[in-house]
Formats: sequence, structure tokens, C-alpha cells
Amino acid sequence: MNIQNIISEIENVDPEVYERLDSRRHIMKRFSFIGKTLALAAVPTALGSMLNKAYGQTTDDVKDVLLFAYLLENLEAEFYKRVVSTFATNGVPAGAAQGAMTTIRDHEVAHVNFLKSVLTSLGVTPPTYTAASFDFSGGKGSGTGPFATAFTNNYAVLLAVAQTFEDTGVRAYKGQAPRLINNNDVLQAALQIHSVEARHASHIRQMRRNLGQLIPAGVLLQPWITQAQSGIDAGNSSVNAAIQLSYNGENATTQASVPITNIGGQMIAANEASEAFDEPLTKAEITAIVNPFLVG
Repeated sequence: MNIQNIISEIENVDPEVYERLDSRRHIMKRFSFIGKTLALAAVPTALGSMLNKAYGQTTDDVKDVLLFAYLLENLEAEFYKRVVSTFATNGVPAGAAQGAMTTIRDHEVAHVNFLKSVLTSLGVTPPTYTAASFDFSGGKGSGTGPFATAFTNNYAVLLAVAQTFEDTGVRAYKGQAPRLINNNDVLQAALQIHSVEARHASHIRQMRRNLGQLIPAGVLLQPWITQAQSGIDAGNSSVNAAIQLSYNGENATTQASVPITNIGGQMIAANEASEAFDEPLTKAEITAIVNPFLVG
């Protein structure tokens, strides 16, 4: 067994393997020691232990990710349930706009029910969330947060909140996907939800663009994120400050140490370079964004 060749092959696939483990020199030194002290038959076990340290996810990791996703999907589902149930007073125009909101509600409810089923199959009893679990004003239960007017015939604010939920959801799934890497079924399902959330985000952004309100002067709101721009008029300071957390870090123009601007001799500006990739958010970052919408 040529350990050096095995490590080299792993390095070709995952250049960051040593960040997960240790320096190459130290790894080879350890296996040199193992070769002297263990029977040859034991080396694969030692190698497997090393790779598990680098890539192994436990069932607890999967459960934690699913419980977190379940919270986020309940937040979105309850938001859109309220949107649909208050069409008479919230300012969402009849026709295509109400149809889109109803479809997105159905998607989010399906996501909730799916995640609940998966958690139950893993022996986890999912928490019970209802509309009362969330404060869509972003006021931590006070009802007087920066988005308090979202359901009082203020369609522009309602769309701004919807856009932020969807954009945040996309980055959240991306950030948690590595923790599911060893569970193909759950990872596949999470990525399928991730892609639907991305389509929701794109559609809501198009709806905001068509409405033309709460958008900074001179900005043409796109279906994707540009730089770290929320697309919310900075003049609405409280709304803008609360939403901006969901867009911090999206101005990256380098991926895997490769500068994207003008890559390959093409005229690619910083805006387009940042738009070409979505950045993940950590669980801690998502929690900071979501906490104002949780009651208690």
C-alpha cells in the first residue's frame, strides 16, 4: 500500500485536505510511524480514521442540519400562509402576483412536511411551530420591528421581506450542505430544495423590479445578487439595516483562490464576478438574521 500515492490522489481531488487534517509533512511522518508500529492489515483502519476526521459527518450532524432547515422552512411557510390569508388587506395585486405567492406558499409547506417526515424517520420529534412562533415585523415578538408595515397595505415592504427570506434560504442551504456530504439521500433532497429557493428568490426580485419601489435610485434590480447589495433603498434605514445582514459577504470576486474579474482575458467587471457565485452563510450568521423573527 503506497500511502503517499493515496494522499496525493486525495490532494488532487481536494486541495484543502490538509486544512482539514494537518500538514503534508506531519501526515507522512505519522504514517511512517504507523508502518513501523502496526501490522500492515491495520494501516487501512488508520487511514480510514484519518479520512473520517476530514470528511466524516455523524448522524447528529444530519439531524442538526435538518432541524435548522426545518425552522427556516417553517418561518417561510408561515410567512407565505399569512401573505395568502391577508390578500384582502396586504396590497398584493390580484392576478399573477397573488398566484405567485400562493404557489410559493405551497412549495414551502411541502418543504416543511418533507423535513418533518425525514426527521421523524431518524427518530427525532420535530418542534411544533405555528404562526405564533414568528414575528414577521422582525421585532422579536414585539410586533413593532422594522417590517411592521409589511401586512398593512405595504406591498413594497412585504416583497422586501420575502426577497430577504428567499435569498437567505439559498445561502443557508449552501452553507450547511458540506455537513450532509456523507448522506447522499439527504444531501440530494437539500440541494433540490436549495434550487427551488433560488427560483423563488429570482421571481420575488423580478416582482420587486416590476413594482419599482424601495429600490435605490439608479439601481436596476436583477434576479440575482450583485455585490453585497440588498436592493433596498438606504433611505429606509431600519429596513435596510435589518436586511443587509443577509447580503454581507456576497461581494466576493475570488473563488478557490482564482480571481474572477477579467478571467481568461475576458472583460468581466466586479459586479458580474460577484453575481456569478453565491456565497454560503454559516449557521451562526443565519441565526443572527433569523433571531429577530422568532418569538421568545
